[in-house]
Amino acid sequence: MNKPLARICSVSLLLLLFAGCATTSVTPTASPEQSAALALLAQGKPREAAQQLEAQAAGASGAQRSRLLADAAFAWHEAGDDAKAQALLPQIQPRHLAGAQRGRFGLLNAELALAAQQPAQALQALGSSALDLPQELQPRWHLARGQALEASGDAFAAAGERAQADAGLAGETRSENQRAIVRLLASLDDATLSSRAAALPAGDPLYNYAGRGLISRGLPLPRPFDRGEQWSVDTSKRPPAERDGYRPPVKMAVLLPLSGNLAAAGASVRDGLLAGYYGEARRRPQVDFFDTAGTVAGANAAYDRAAASGADFVLGPLGRDEVSALFARGQLPVPVLALNRPADGSAPPAGSAGFSLAPEDDGIMAAEYLLARERRNVLIIGSNDDSGRRSAAAFRQRFSERGGQIAGSISVGDALADIGSQLRAYAAADSVFLAVRGPQARMLAPQLALAGFAGKTRVGTSQLVQGTGNAEEDMPLEGIAFPSESWPSYGVGGLPSAGTLATTLPTARGAASRLFAFGYDAWLITAYLEKLAAGSDGGLRGATGTLHLDGFGNILRTPAWSTFSGGRPQPIAGGH
Repeated sequence: MNKPLARICSVSLLLLLFAGCATTSVTPTASPEQSAALALLAQGKPREAAQQLEAQAAGASGAQRSRLLADAAFAWHEAGDDAKAQALLPQIQPRHLAGAQRGRFGLLNAELALAAQQPAQALQALGSSALDLPQELQPRWHLARGQALEASGDAFAAAGERAQADAGLAGETRSENQRAIVRLLASLDDATLSSRAAALPAGDPLYNYAGRGLISRGLPLPRPFDRGEQWSVDTSKRPPAERDGYRPPVKMAVLLPLSGNLAAAGASVRDGLLAGYYGEARRRPQVDFFDTAGTVAGANAAYDRAAASGADFVLGPLGRDEVSALFARGQLPVPVLALNRPADGSAPPAGSAGFSLAPEDDGIMAAEYLLARERRNVLIIGSNDDSGRRSAAAFRQRFSERGGQIAGSISVGDALADIGSQLRAYAAADSVFLAVRGPQARMLAPQLALAGFAGKTRVGTSQLVQGTGNAEEDMPLEGIAFPSESWPSYGVGGLPSAGTLATTLPTARGAASRLFAFGYDAWLITAYLEKLAAGSDGGLRGATGTLHLDGFGNILRTPAWSTFSGGRPQPIAGGH
């Protein structure tokens, strides 16, 4: 028998013995020497612990020898020496193990079985509960069970185990785990995701992930998100909510870049917010503006001044780095609605929320748009700027997670070259994703037509309207779908039409209109935040789209969809 097969067989045999002796274990009592060795393991010195435990086992017999060798095997595994851990397994009698020792031994065997691609044996070793394990090892138990369930073909249950592990993880390990949960749920069809999400008990940590997935697909929530400690805002100073849920803060501070490089963007957001504010006839909060100058130091100083002023809610800041710095402070004394997403993608602190028009959102929306239309083989064409790269990366990830195929990917610059030969190489694609601005798309359109893509589904990002506005020049964009704001397409109660406002207000004109709509929706969210937190209905109709608050404090946006017709953006029927 070859050595790898022998090792696999020894693991399998031990698992059978381990399972068969589950009811005959006794509670072991560790000697002072064994306790000292286990303390080394807890201190992050597994090799030293393994050496001491093996040395103690050499002078022991019977049950005590099995217990020492079991701990030694686990310590070797923690030290990264699985060969030594495997060598000890045949000498261990599982019936001699109990409590935390038995839990560690089961985790060891499960992780070894997973390394040997034996998911069924891993599940057998883990048993049905992690409670025997010390708390710090319980996330690993759930992760191992999740890996085994995924390998066994149950993606939803695998995601559930990962969700159970998540609170005990930190840093990049936690981020990777959260991405894995999203990936597993994305692999499910709509009916499976809906039915299994509805069957989850209240408080199950997977529900918030499943609910977010449902909203991204345009599917209804079975019940409101589970908020737990995330939503613990003190609203006792606010008057009761109106019948429609309107309950704004009493005193609100707005943190925007009113000077510096982002001042133009800040002005559009400010004017959109004020349009919503002054369009409301009911009680309105006192609003104070604080200039962040678009810098991290400015944002931190502005937040401190806002908190000291007695504000009970803060809106902003706007810049990505500013939001990252504010979230890095941890729990905030005054809750915020941040107007961007932090660079690491972390969730807002408890009681706070985040709202953004991130390029990643456009990529995810476009992926769902194509999948809903049964497009499964896509060519990606993206600009080489930051927004194009981020949109394309998010699209690729979501489309692949949902079972789509990427036929190819082409990166383009502002000075577009002839890419006809590249396009023809991907002629089998049934659709095209364009993460480019309008002028680039105008130059791409004839090349796509010559390569046979004119009749195929083409979907862009909100960047598509940048650099457009001349109907004659924009004729080549005919038929390209893109996510758009509801306000220009369908109008919003309380706001003049986008065309009318653009004639009188520069901050609502052209590309700035998107930020104006964003500011208007920021006001709506602050006024209806409690309603969003408690609801599971159709969400809040805003200027940028339909708004939902997920279980992690992030505002999710379902956009309107538009296309170019006659050289002008027009709403797509049924795309609202």
